[in-house]
Amino acid sequence: MPVATLLPFTATPSRKSASPTSFRLTEKFILLLVFSAFITLCFGAIFFLPDSSKLLSGVFFHSAAVETNTRTGPDGGDAGSSGGDERVLAKIRKDHEKALLEAKDTLQKRADEIQQDIVDDKEKVAKESLRRGAEGANGLPFVEYHRPPGTTGREPLDAGTRERRAKVKEMMKHAWDSYRRFAWGSNELRPVSKQGHSSNLFGHIKGATIVDALDTLYIMEMFEEFDVATDWVEKNLDFNVNAEVSVFEVNIRFVGGLLSAYYLSGKEVFRRKAVELGEKLLPAFKTPTGIPWALLNLKSGIGRNWPWASGGSSILAEYGTLHLEFMHLGKLSGNPEFAQKVMNIRKVLNRLDKPQGLYPNYLNPNSGQWGQHHVSVGGLGDSFYEYLLKAWLMSDKTDEEGKKMYYDALQAIETNLMRKSSGGLTYIAEWKGGLLEHKMCHLTCFAGGMIALGADGAPGDKTGHQMEQAAEIARTCHESYVRTALKLGPEAFRFDGGVEAIATRQNEKYFILRPEVIETYMYMWRFTHDPKYREWGWEAVQALEQHCKVEGGYSGIRDVYASTPNHDDVQQSFYLAETLKYLYLLFSDDDHLPFDHWVFNTEAHPLPVIAKDKTERPNEVE
Repeated sequence: MPVATLLPFTATPSRKSASPTSFRLTEKFILLLVFSAFITLCFGAIFFLPDSSKLLSGVFFHSAAVETNTRTGPDGGDAGSSGGDERVLAKIRKDHEKALLEAKDTLQKRADEIQQDIVDDKEKVAKESLRRGAEGANGLPFVEYHRPPGTTGREPLDAGTRERRAKVKEMMKHAWDSYRRFAWGSNELRPVSKQGHSSNLFGHIKGATIVDALDTLYIMEMFEEFDVATDWVEKNLDFNVNAEVSVFEVNIRFVGGLLSAYYLSGKEVFRRKAVELGEKLLPAFKTPTGIPWALLNLKSGIGRNWPWASGGSSILAEYGTLHLEFMHLGKLSGNPEFAQKVMNIRKVLNRLDKPQGLYPNYLNPNSGQWGQHHVSVGGLGDSFYEYLLKAWLMSDKTDEEGKKMYYDALQAIETNLMRKSSGGLTYIAEWKGGLLEHKMCHLTCFAGGMIALGADGAPGDKTGHQMEQAAEIARTCHESYVRTALKLGPEAFRFDGGVEAIATRQNEKYFILRPEVIETYMYMWRFTHDPKYREWGWEAVQALEQHCKVEGGYSGIRDVYASTPNHDDVQQSFYLAETLKYLYLLFSDDDHLPFDHWVFNTEAHPLPVIAKDKTERPNEVE
């Protein structure tokens, strides 16, 4: 800094300011030397004398002391100000020493180590910025996303299997393109009349096929279609509707579909939408027992049960099929209420006596008592048992309560409901007040896959026995297909009056593109690698192509025993979510969505196993 700038009173003389009193040149030079010496002495005293801290205090912290006195008032005295100054000085010394040590450590490191430290610091700052951004954007806790293994798979080595897998993907493309062309934004497609279709199950929520198909698109690597669907979800999926919805259907299709899409892709919009919808479903649990209502108005939060359900009862397969999704909602939202709600359902059930160890389909949410004693592993009961087993598996096999409930229930089913026909076909009947109805539903055919999935954890030496049961049920369900004219299975089939695995009533002869038989084939292939299961799956592909495919998509059939198909004109959303997904996985390698890392909800939406070792990284999802 030039000395002249420190001497404001020695202005540079101008030509107009000369006067007799002006300094001569030599006097100016001497004066400058004196001031220079004075300044040097002052700075030397500040930095080198032993008591320089007091001088520093007076020079640099005078204004701070004044400000402190102003805030504390005139009675504060000098002692507080002096103590504050000393504390500030002590902090400065400490920070100075710390900086010197860090600089010393850094100078001792190699150049590559210093560079890595810089990179690590940048990543730390970036993660913190992302965390704050995520929390600020949607109010959800930061979750460090880790994509679980097997979200996409390799091409099968066998050429024939590869062609069949490609055929299934082609079917998915036809179903999706038709929906997008004729019914975009509607819940489902009418493929014959080529227009949208909406079920009252979803109230005024739109886009069921889009949400249900998200994970199938991703798994089949149809990423352009997945991106289009993602954009629709972000801009158009709206849950602020003044209408009643089925809690069960909205949970398994919408919540399940959004959760799965998040875990496959890592896109935050799916987590945000899933938690938003989950929170809107929580008022359904406002009953005296905590057993949720079947129907809920999403705006008012008022719930009720189906009027036909045994004196206003809740249904086992509906209130018992929330566990997987709600456990993940709790994890992704940080809200423990989700887990508390579904765990309370178990408490209510465990307090009740079970007739013959069985769970009746109806439970009154007000009294906490069973309704009529109707037991089924098909409609009204099916996925309750599935979720007991999968809750244990999804917990990384730590949910011992779910495990015990499942195997106890399976033993009661084997004892009371499982029968063998005179022709040697194993089936699962229905139980009504102690009497058996020798009928098996298409929905019940999922049980072959369920029993196979749980066989490895079976108590005692029952693993082999349960695999045999699973194989027998798969064979029975295959027979229900091959004994029809169109080689597609009926909604229900009977074992009485001299018939076996055949529908005898007109209202049981329809096929609505259901997935349960294909689902069991997929599980049986994974566990046995018996080629017959892929052959049976291929038979179903051919029948779907021949009888269900129309120009505008795929349609269900009113009578599978008629020689020519009469289409019902509905392409169900679960056809894309379940039937085609299970077919694709049937012709894929086992490391595509491997069972030790993924569990499928009852709508075939894959959810990751929640690993038990989370002590080090509690907010990570793997």
